[in-house]
Amino acid sequence: MDHQHVATALPLLAAGYDMLLEKPFAVSEAEMWQLVRAAEEYGRTVAICHVLRFAPFYTAIRQKVIDGAIGEILNVQAVEHVSYHHMAVGFVRGKWNSKRKCFSPMLMAKCCHDLDLIAWMKSGVAPVRVASFGSNMQFRPEKAPAGAGQRCLVDCEIEADCLYSARKHYIDHPNRWAFYVWDALQQEGQINAPQKHYTELTLEEKVSWLKADNPYGRCVWRCDNDVVDHQSVAIEFADGATATLNMVGGAAKPSRSLHLVGTTGEIQGNLEESRFVIRHIDPRPGHEYSEEVVDLTIGGDMTGAFGGHGGGDLRLMADFVRLISGEAPSIATTTLADSVNGHLIGFRADLAMEEGRVVEVGRGQ
Repeated sequence: MDHQHVATALPLLAAGYDMLLEKPFAVSEAEMWQLVRAAEEYGRTVAICHVLRFAPFYTAIRQKVIDGAIGEILNVQAVEHVSYHHMAVGFVRGKWNSKRKCFSPMLMAKCCHDLDLIAWMKSGVAPVRVASFGSNMQFRPEKAPAGAGQRCLVDCEIEADCLYSARKHYIDHPNRWAFYVWDALQQEGQINAPQKHYTELTLEEKVSWLKADNPYGRCVWRCDNDVVDHQSVAIEFADGATATLNMVGGAAKPSRSLHLVGTTGEIQGNLEESRFVIRHIDPRPGHEYSEEVVDLTIGGDMTGAFGGHGGGDLRLMADFVRLISGEAPSIATTTLADSVNGHLIGFRADLAMEEGRVVEVGRGQ
């Protein structure tokens, strides 16, 4: 899990390897600076898997910002709606449901992408203060509907009508989260896991496993989850600009959206649509603003754009190969040093939420 990233990276750096490291690349500020110092000491390149930078949607927006399309950024608004089925499988029933298991809170496990994007859009300007609010409001034992049991297919009286029924999520949608629900547990050697590839499991075997000890067969209101199911973060930058991130888990429709407001215009769009709008102030009589629609599905390279992370996965790998081959970094290249601000925001935001106060960001090592 996340606490293994630095532990496995350090000996590889000492052995002289360049690295592409999964995010979050550290689970604490102390670990983060330890990795930064090691990369500097050994003179190695460490790139971070912030794949959304490489999605055509975000790369195109960043290029517009670099080109001065909306002037100086005043405010960044990022929103991530985590779908109800993703929330349930990953952060309620699954292995990211507790900081004790994965060593990262929900904000860093799910939204370090978004924090990185905010820091990237304000690249070169340090974050200085953060505030944050959030809670585990929905998936708690006291919120369980009347008739809910301990396991969906064992003792639940409302399973047929429940929005979070394990049968509906993992049997009726067999391919949606198959890796988590079946394959990953087999690879981890769960005692009662059927001894065959998950694609060969029969319906009866899946049902039997969900009834037994498969963690994804548990009632969502009676799990051991302790991470937030929604969180809001407010950020102040050194130049006076501000930003917000709103993460909501349990949404009907999954989505990521971004809205940048600058001194001469704004950019607003949704990742899933691969489309954004640029608006410019237009004070002429009879006008208020002009509008340009940038539809990436019509023009531009959309290879894999509806696959992993909006096409970011393929582009990240190609960029890393070019980087370690000696080519110049692209605008999306995510070096270790360039990833520090996003992680700092995340670490300090959780501290702000836990302690109920505004927290200075700083960059002390």
